[in-house]
Amino acid sequence: MTGSYAGAAATPGPDAAEAPPVSPATPLAPVSLLIADDDAVTRSGLCTLLGPQPGITVVGEAADGVKAVERARLLRPDVVLMDVRMPRLDGIEATRRLLAGPAEPTTPTGPAEPPKVVVITTFENDGYVTAALGAGASGFVLKRLPVPKIAEAVRVVAAGEAILFPAALRRMVTARPRDSAEALPRAALTGREEEVLRLMATGLSNPEIARSCGVRLETVKTHVGNVLTKLGAQNRTHAVVIAYETGLVVPGVVG
Repeated sequence: MTGSYAGAAATPGPDAAEAPPVSPATPLAPVSLLIADDDAVTRSGLCTLLGPQPGITVVGEAADGVKAVERARLLRPDVVLMDVRMPRLDGIEATRRLLAGPAEPTTPTGPAEPPKVVVITTFENDGYVTAALGAGASGFVLKRLPVPKIAEAVRVVAAGEAILFPAALRRMVTARPRDSAEALPRAALTGREEEVLRLMATGLSNPEIARSCGVRLETVKTHVGNVLTKLGAQNRTHAVVIAYETGLVVPGVVG
């Protein structure tokens, strides 16, 4: 999308969940990042400003959706920051193709996992949010957010969390069939796993779920992993969509 990146402070839209804060005392796991944007000034600005952020290493960039998919499969970054409106292939379709199958090349233990995707755009548009989530993106941020907020979103998604947009999710679910063949019946989840899934649907992070349930963080991670496996979900967002579609989670009702 044409336009320079200024990094000006702004508040997210009504559906934009902010990434949970990262404690300065907590060591940050290294995150490799690929930045895809068709505007050279914006792309250069994002690379320059995000590169020095704690825990983030920019490993590459791409000027269109086709190059984004190619370079992501070659460089295998942890996260791709994907612009929406790009030539040859837009960011939504690039996200869908990138997450559709294992990345190349393979690792000694098998095919490499595809990266997480955070969609970034100038436009505060519910349609883009819905399309991005439907394509498998784990988050959605606006270009006008302060750089530390964008970096925070990248780290959160790299850690396996998601930046959820409950209203956009509900609209997406309403537009899709409710008889999802990929989902398992309610009985497949334990009571604790259902509770964790409902809390995931509110946008809580793993540490927040741990505090809410009064259990250890590692226990929550185990529950989340079990939920994804049992539902056949690609990521947390996909799990929440399945939960809405099958009635495991009712919009606006938690617990």
